[in-house]
Amino acid sequence: MHKAILFSSIALIALSCGMGSGRNGAGGPVKDSTTVQILDSAYDFGKATEGEKVDFAFRFRNTGNHQLIIQDARASCGCTKPTWPKEPIPPGATATIKAEFNTEGRMGPAYKVITVTSNASPAFPPLKLTGVVVRKN
Repeated sequence: MHKAILFSSIALIALSCGMGSGRNGAGGPVKDSTTVQILDSAYDFGKATEGEKVDFAFRFRNTGNHQLIIQDARASCGCTKPTWPKEPIPPGATATIKAEFNTEGRMGPAYKVITVTSNASPAFPPLKLTGVVVRKN
């Protein structure tokens, strides 16, 4: 239990570093920045049975004047796999970052965070996937 609390605390501190303040999430200055409207920043999947895969697509829109370039998207856990557009997103376009959470061996409350590195300013907020994983019958 203590290890889980320690790990969670370290993960939250690490995720908060570099967020906002005109930076791209990786600590570097934003070049040719653009703005983003997040349409889905959190998804509560409710209950899932252990072994299921939970999928969700977080939607966002490029509201700026430059192309939006997503360099990376990282999940707080290896059990969650984000997939993001590799091509630049033009101004006015809507796109998604897909998340697949593998519930195998993940019983209990789930709180997964995806951190996006891009040329958006302000930076993408953390994308959150939450719910509860219940035992198979």
